[in-house]
Amino acid sequence: MPDKKFLGSGMKFPPQINEATGRFMTSSAEQSVKESIYLILMTQRSERFARPAYGSTLMSYTFMDTNITALSMMKRDLAEQILTQEPRVSDVEITTDTQTKEGCLIINIDYLVSETNQRGNLVFPFYLNADTEEEAYESEQYESEQYDEAAPEE
Repeated sequence: MPDKKFLGSGMKFPPQINEATGRFMTSSAEQSVKESIYLILMTQRSERFARPAYGSTLMSYTFMDTNITALSMMKRDLAEQILTQEPRVSDVEITTDTQTKEGCLIINIDYLVSETNQRGNLVFPFYLNADTEEEAYESEQYESEQYDEAAPEE
């Protein structure tokens, strides 16, 4: 196996602790590239104060209409953002699947790791509606009503 130090190594994302050593786990080579792309997708633009251009505009497509034009715009934007922010990849191709699960858009990202000419793939589920957020809000409201009922009367 050739030396792949040029692809870098760093802390694994999401952060994990190695139970045997108690240290943060690291990732390197192709796994580091895949985690970097995932981090780009999960970070909204202007979320990081020191690097406001870092991240993607993926969350702006929440509640979008899944017509061909909107999907094409999203795919083009994401491919451009990945190519500009991850210099270790080239030839990014994005396909989408809306038929797998209702309310979920499966984003399939195929890319080429430039230095090794090895293909990589990341499958990213993107939820188009906020059912889980609404459920969380309803449970918070229910809990606050319980506290109101338990308060002693004067």
